[in-house]
Amino acid sequence: MGNRPVNEVCDCLEIYRQRANQALDRCLPVFDAPSQGANPDSSNNLTVLPEAMRYCVTNGGKRIRPALTYATGSGMGIDLDRLDIPACSLELMHAYSLVHDDLPAMDNDDLRRGLPTCHRKYDEATAILAGDALQALAFTMLASNDDAAISAENKTAMIQLLGDASGASGMAAGQAIDLASVGKNLSLQQLEEMHRYKTGALINASIMMATCAAPARDDEFNQHLSQFADELGLLFQIVDDILDVVSDTQTLGKPQGADKALNKPTYPALLGLEGARQHASDIHSQALSHLDQLGSGFSELRDISNFVIKRSH
Repeated sequence: MGNRPVNEVCDCLEIYRQRANQALDRCLPVFDAPSQGANPDSSNNLTVLPEAMRYCVTNGGKRIRPALTYATGSGMGIDLDRLDIPACSLELMHAYSLVHDDLPAMDNDDLRRGLPTCHRKYDEATAILAGDALQALAFTMLASNDDAAISAENKTAMIQLLGDASGASGMAAGQAIDLASVGKNLSLQQLEEMHRYKTGALINASIMMATCAAPARDDEFNQHLSQFADELGLLFQIVDDILDVVSDTQTLGKPQGADKALNKPTYPALLGLEGARQHASDIHSQALSHLDQLGSGFSELRDISNFVIKRSH
């Protein structure tokens, strides 16, 4: 963990997690639980959609993506209040992706963060609609951002970054490649290309969206920051694949061994467990080498990268 103790790094992430949770609570739709004697035809009781949306977002989570936005902004001297909206939009998009990834037509998972997945808690149609609504809300938040300190051009840039990261040139493309790759032997280059889309694109956006809330930096600065983000995204997925082998269902909060059961291509399957661990270490070093070019103000991003490689769930 570098020169700082593990608990201090986790304390930093916990501060950002709590901040993201509070901001998410403000942006999510409210719902009224039916009270005794309530009119069953009341508009508040006609649909469980608002409840399902909240369930999908507030059922735990490390909030790594918002933390990356806040940590990047902190390194650039940005007031964190100005980052709540992009941070929330990223977590909403991430939550949508998990809801849809868990569906029977995708990974068909029963557990997420130790709780029933949305389609198990409610039903498949509600899960699809909850995911759709969370995705729409992510863009609505960015489009309606009234922060006068952020130019219209930069607000548009945030929307484009999120759209590119989540659509056919990002997360959705990665998921499509993942589904098409079941049972196939991919090369390391092919596996990393898939995960640069599936996992890495949204992590990259989590960092680069913060730069849109600050005065422009030079191209070299943005390039090193983006390259750090790309390597961190790969690192996150490699560690995910390793944990699917070495951890347990209770710790992971989702079924252990799910990737192997689905015959998915993974880093341990391709490189062996020790080879995957070494590859994670190499990617981590590459990520930090890019961060070193940015100066001393980005220690929190370094801490998060250290946390990612050592995380247990």
